[in-house]
Amino acid sequence: MNHNQLIIGIDSSTTACKAIAWNKEGKSIAEGRAQYPLLQPQANWYEQDAAQWWQSTCNAIKQLLLQVDKKRVEAVCITHQRETFVPVDREGKAVRNAIVWMDKRSRQQVNFLAKKIGAEKINQLTGKPNAMTPSITKIIWLTQHEPETITRTYKFLDVHGYLVYHLTNNFRTSLASADPMGVMDMQANTWADDLLTCLGLQQGQFSSLVQPGSIIGYVNESAAAATGLPSGLPVIAGAGDGQCAGLGANAVGNNRAYLNLGTAIVSGIQSSDYLVNPAFRTMYAPMPKSYFLETVLLGGVFTINWFIEKFARDLRDSNLNLSPEEILETAAAKLPPGSDGLMLVPYWNYVMNPYWDASASGITIGWTGTHGREHLYRAILEGIAFEQRLVGDAVMAAMDRRFSEYVVMGGGSQSNLWCQIVADITDVPVVRSTTTEATCLGAGILASVAVGWYPDLHIAAESMTGMGSRFTPNSQNQAVYEKLYTEVYKPLFPTLQSLVQRLTDLTQVEQ
Repeated sequence: MNHNQLIIGIDSSTTACKAIAWNKEGKSIAEGRAQYPLLQPQANWYEQDAAQWWQSTCNAIKQLLLQVDKKRVEAVCITHQRETFVPVDREGKAVRNAIVWMDKRSRQQVNFLAKKIGAEKINQLTGKPNAMTPSITKIIWLTQHEPETITRTYKFLDVHGYLVYHLTNNFRTSLASADPMGVMDMQANTWADDLLTCLGLQQGQFSSLVQPGSIIGYVNESAAAATGLPSGLPVIAGAGDGQCAGLGANAVGNNRAYLNLGTAIVSGIQSSDYLVNPAFRTMYAPMPKSYFLETVLLGGVFTINWFIEKFARDLRDSNLNLSPEEILETAAAKLPPGSDGLMLVPYWNYVMNPYWDASASGITIGWTGTHGREHLYRAILEGIAFEQRLVGDAVMAAMDRRFSEYVVMGGGSQSNLWCQIVADITDVPVVRSTTTEATCLGAGILASVAVGWYPDLHIAAESMTGMGSRFTPNSQNQAVYEKLYTEVYKPLFPTLQSLVQRLTDLTQVEQ
């Protein structure tokens, strides 16, 4: 192997595309970035112009190639926002805007799917509990509300499939990119034909499937001109951002789980067995013949940002040049476990696992006149950690083994306070990943094996990743949190769930 060679990981996320060139040691050598907007045509609807995914990918790659010689690049691999999809014609052109994973227009279609096929059957077949997040409920919405769109559609493409088409002119995608759509037979490794037929759809309306880490095509001349990449460069089949993050954090064995403290809180652990449970989603792992058992809380750093934006924008220390987050972090660290009696259930963007309740919303209890902004800030950090305890315990019970540690990444992982709270509440050690771009690195690791840098993904992940600070559970704090969790947090939402559902019914208009 020429140690001067590079591979490029492309991360097409919800708001931007990043292209990062990685060397054999997993060091970022160069990068390019380009943003694109999130559209909201109606309340609770989220869409994007798919053409901007491609344009931003081109721009990000061109920025990167201004910094390195393209002759050093051996391959590219894509990771991406999941569940988001776009209907396209035979030329790969979008026939309408893409519908984004966070879109909430399909609440009624979730009920339709449950009645038509059965929630338990859907979960067993696809590995995904019946919910709004997978693409299938939005595709059903299109068949019911935009039949003209269905008539014009040649393929329904995930983000990976869309970008692969524009790079290679092939309608192909990775198994680990397609499965979040919720229309895969996870044990047969193909589209769920019975499910599609029942809904009036066909396998031919979706991409051909290949294993992650295999060559999915080669950069064509048109894409070479648009990106600056060499024509004929191998394109390696990638995986969704959650799965690639697990690989990029080296959470691929030894009972190590990954925990992304990002806009959403995503956690997962590798399993060689196909397990299904309402407490988690079962996803293809990037590694052959294995799965990630994954949990998602949609209101993670999003909830913290919401709080800062709505209630703490004015919080500044001009003398010390501190941000509102830094001021609140310092104040919250001085508070005892339990935030002086304030507790929060962080369902700001409804709840997926374990309740799969599209009517859910956030809950805060225990307010008194003594509480201030720092109490609510700490209660948010604790509430998210309590929720991770809830879903993490369920995954461990299903697997019949405990996590050895959480490898944390994402913006929230930079908070020492939050990492310690997670360790104390979950009673699982927390270790910080040394890369801030674990998702993009995961795509790079897939490419590194495909071009022969390493013999397998486990060796590649061990060689290209590193670990930083470690946080071990504080036994005194853990004892306090244990009572708060078992006696208050765990029964809190189930006790109020019917009232929260009724509140939603009375105050929100269905689309």
